[in-house]
This record gives sequence, structure tokens and C-alpha cells, in this order.
Amino acid sequence: MFAPIRPLLAALCLALAAGAGAATSDDDPPGGPVGSPGAAGEGGGGAPQSWCLHGQVTNVTQYHPEFRSPYRGANSLDPGNSGRETADVTLYAGARVWSGGGVYLNSELDQGFGLSGTLGLAGFSSGEALKVGESSPYYRTPRLFLRQVFDLGGERTAVEAGANQLAGSQTADNVTLTAGKFSVVDIFDTNRYAHDPRGDFMNWSVIDSGAYDYAADAWGYSYGAAVEWTRSWWTLRGGFLSLSRVPNGKELDRGFGQFELVAEAEERHAWFGHEGRLKLLAFGNHGRMGSYGAALALAQQAGAAPDTAAVRQTAWRPGIALNLEQSVGADAGVFARASWNDGSRETYEFTDINRSLSAGASLAGGRWGRPQDSVGLAAAVNGLSSAARGYFAAEGLGVLIGDGRLPDYGFEKIAETYYAARLHEHLTVSADFQHVVNPAYSADRGPVSIFGVRIHAEL
Repeated sequence: MFAPIRPLLAALCLALAAGAGAATSDDDPPGGPVGSPGAAGEGGGGAPQSWCLHGQVTNVTQYHPEFRSPYRGANSLDPGNSGRETADVTLYAGARVWSGGGVYLNSELDQGFGLSGTLGLAGFSSGEALKVGESSPYYRTPRLFLRQVFDLGGERTAVEAGANQLAGSQTADNVTLTAGKFSVVDIFDTNRYAHDPRGDFMNWSVIDSGAYDYAADAWGYSYGAAVEWTRSWWTLRGGFLSLSRVPNGKELDRGFGQFELVAEAEERHAWFGHEGRLKLLAFGNHGRMGSYGAALALAQQAGAAPDTAAVRQTAWRPGIALNLEQSVGADAGVFARASWNDGSRETYEFTDINRSLSAGASLAGGRWGRPQDSVGLAAAVNGLSSAARGYFAAEGLGVLIGDGRLPDYGFEKIAETYYAARLHEHLTVSADFQHVVNPAYSADRGPVSIFGVRIHAEL
């Protein structure tokens, strides 16, 4: 673990130890889905929680041995023996401001780099690796938002305490409004079995729909608002979020001149007594973005490599995603995602994927006497549009990829497996392995095997 992070973790534990008793009751669980805001109402099973304080620290180390690489470009994965490390410490604070309403603030310190500076794979290997890396810890505020729940009736259910979630209760039928700064995938495209790089899978195209080019700055967060209408067996969601000022940029367009509209329909069902969810998502990004075809045409005239930044014009870029999670037993579940976006224009925020399929399974460790452990196995297949293939073949660079050529295109194929061992109530250590065929869609490079160790503590 990075040496500067260790004293920060100690300070975090002391702060939480001092405040945890006042923040939660004896019956409140200390965890919750890290980074996933949850709605909280009032009434029902006990007095609603007035404030909360939680924290987490995660360290990820990844390594890959040397692999075949007859050529490489500016955005290529380093073909030599390579290892990188990331670490982050987060403090989650929440306070109830009125009936059904809570304000949440996340403070975070980040440090480290993804493999090759988070370049070289369209389905990148670590969801903890940011596009912005630093060798020293730096501070940021990833989330600051208001969440309001309007009860509409039905059975009242308990809401457990957790990170970005005040304990309380709410009715089965409700409307939830979230406004401020948060991650779009806190609310949209979630999946019980594959969505948390601090607890389950780590590959970008497994934990999210690979072709969902969601609004985000270079750290993965945006300003905006989302509304969720929940009834007995379905939920409808809609969101309006700010895009970056320029594609893949650090600064968001706070005037919302460039924005994303997103809608998601979720249905909940029981299959042979086992719960499941099916979600259909549609989005449209509206901003200044470059056409691959226009960039190629300009490059041919100039005799240079194509650059989408030189041909950016205001346009729409739509896409869709289908997302399934299904329990198949008391301790097992499966998931699958399929996604597509308009591949005629450059990626705006997420990664260089125009079509993606992923599927996998997760199993808790009760069968071998470790019910708090989990093991997972997943596979993803990512693809480019014909326009994107032409752009990258002509030495174009994207958000994460660009080998300087692409003479032999192939689907990027990823297999991932992990084992997460709960060593203590607050500490989990995971081993992760990924095998990538055709990294960055090049059939001439790779395959590459990536070994990872993740240490995660939360209070």
C-alpha cells in the first residue's frame, strides 16, 4: 500500500470510531453499498437516523507479464512486465434536513495509476483506476447531493443504514429525487452481482454496460438531477446530467449547454421463487463531438493522422443498454448486459466501445463454510463500429486506446474471475485474474493476463 495512505487510514478509523456510536443504533449494519446512494424515508421500524458517518479505504495492485506486441502507439498497453497500484480513502457524511430529505457529502483522497496510465484496453482492467493519476495523494469531492423521498403509499419497509444512506423507512410506492453532484451509475445501470469494483468484479465492461457512454468528468462524476418512480413491481427513472466541456475532460459544463438525457425502465419478477430484475436503458448525449468520417476526410487532405477534436460539431449521440440480474439460489446469482451506441462519432466520456456483451455468475461461500466470502466468473466481448475501426486504423487516438494502427481488427474478449475473502467484519481481501484477447481490438497484440490483489476496509 502507498505509504502516504497509511496514516490517512488510521486517522479515518479514529474519526469513525468517535462518531459511529452517535451516527447509528446498535441494530444498524455498518456497511452498505459503497458509493451507491439509497433513498430513505421516515416512520415505520423505529426513529429515522438523523445523521451518519461512514468510511472506506481501497488499495488495488495489478500486474501483467510481458506479452506479444509487434507494434505499439501512444495509447497502447505497455507490452513489458508492468505493475501499478491505486489507493483511495473516502469519508461519507449524511444528514437529514427535513422529512424524507437528506444531504450527503463525500470527501476523498486518491493516489496512484492504472496499468499504463489507464490506457490500452477498451474494457479497462480496474474500476478503481481513474483517468487522472497522481503519485501523491490529492483531495476531491466526488459527491454532494440532496435526496428527497416522497411516500405514495403501500407497505412500509425499513431502509438500512449505509454509505450515502440514512436509516429509516419508506413506503413501497414512492418518488425519489436526487439532485447535485453524483455518479450517473449510482442510480442507472446498477446490478446486484456486477457493479462494485471495491467488492465484486473490476473490469469496466463487466461492472457497467460497456457502450453506455454516461455523463462524467475524468473521475466519473457529473452534476444534474434524477427522478425515480417506484411501484410494486416496476420503477421508471429519468435523468438530466452535465457532460464535460470537451470529451473526456476534467471540467464539467456547469451551464448544461452540453448534456445527457437518460431514461431507464426496470421490472422486478420472481422466477421459480427467485427474485430478478430486468432493465432497459436509453440515453442521448448532446454536445460538441467529432465524426470519425469527417476526421478521416480532413486527415487525408492534410496528410496527417486523424483527430476528432479538429472536426467537432454539436450533435446527438444515442445508445441503449439491456441489463439482467437473476437470483438462482439462496447464495447464487447470474447477470448479463448488452449495450450499443452510435459509433459514427467519438466517445464522449466513458471508453472506446460501440457494442458490448457481458455475462457472469456470483456465488457466496456458504457451501464451503465461509458465507461472507464470494467468488465470481464473468466474460465480456467488446466491439467497434466500422467508422471507429477506420479511424483507429489510420492512427487515430481515442479515450483509452490507440495503437497507431489496426491492421487486424478483432473483438476485444475478456474473462475475469475473483475471490473475495472476508477476513474481518470490516476487512475484505480479493484476488482477481483477467485474461484479455485482442487488447484494444488488435489481433496482433496480446493476449495479456492481468493479476490483481484488492484490499478493502469499510466502517
